[in-house]
Amino acid sequence: MNPKFIAAMSWYYGFSTLKRSYSYVIVSLMMPLTILFIVYIISHGAIIEYAVLGGFIIMIASNSLSSAGDAAFMRLQLRIQDLFVDTSITPMDYMLALTISYAAFALPGLAIFAVMGIVLKMFTILNVLLLIAILIMLLVSSSAISFIISSRVKHVRNVWGISAIISTLLTMIPPTFYPYTYLPKIALYILALSPATPAAVLAQGYFGLAPKMLSMLGVLMAEVVIYMVIARYFVRWRES
Repeated sequence: MNPKFIAAMSWYYGFSTLKRSYSYVIVSLMMPLTILFIVYIISHGAIIEYAVLGGFIIMIASNSLSSAGDAAFMRLQLRIQDLFVDTSITPMDYMLALTISYAAFALPGLAIFAVMGIVLKMFTILNVLLLIAILIMLLVSSSAISFIISSRVKHVRNVWGISAIISTLLTMIPPTFYPYTYLPKIALYILALSPATPAAVLAQGYFGLAPKMLSMLGVLMAEVVIYMVIARYFVRWRES
């Protein structure tokens, strides 16, 4: 592991970009805040806690998944990965640096939802710590899916559309903004292919909004390992 490279690239590509381009923040906030508003109106506030909790999930997952476009652009157009081939930087260093970068774009949204949670008195020290652990696993697994997508795309003109569609499907259909108990178990396990599903189920259980389903912890942990292994296997470190 190369901590110096990881810190430098994640700062330049993530936190520094966030300071220079506020439009990224606005774009990342539009969908979750719009859905939160719709859920509040339709349910008359009855399930607003689910929507606030889902906001944390979707901010991490959607930013990570939609970043496949940027990862493919850097691979195909900038050829940035080719610069690292003959250095001590490994594919895992590169993936970890970009993963942290993606998290930077979610920070403003996470702060907004945190304020909402405080107003609704949703937080305790324990469930905050558990939520952080869930979000870290969600970040890693979702970012791994992003790398898998970006490594398979052959032309950059396709990737932003593909990543947007996949991001929407893997974050909106899972029970991120509604109780997971609305779904039959068979549908729940099918949707668990998206890391957002076990993350949402675990969060709802730990926050006392729904019955705990601890089997989803094993699902999420397995997805972290499996998706990272697949991403490492498929990542194209040198273009032929």
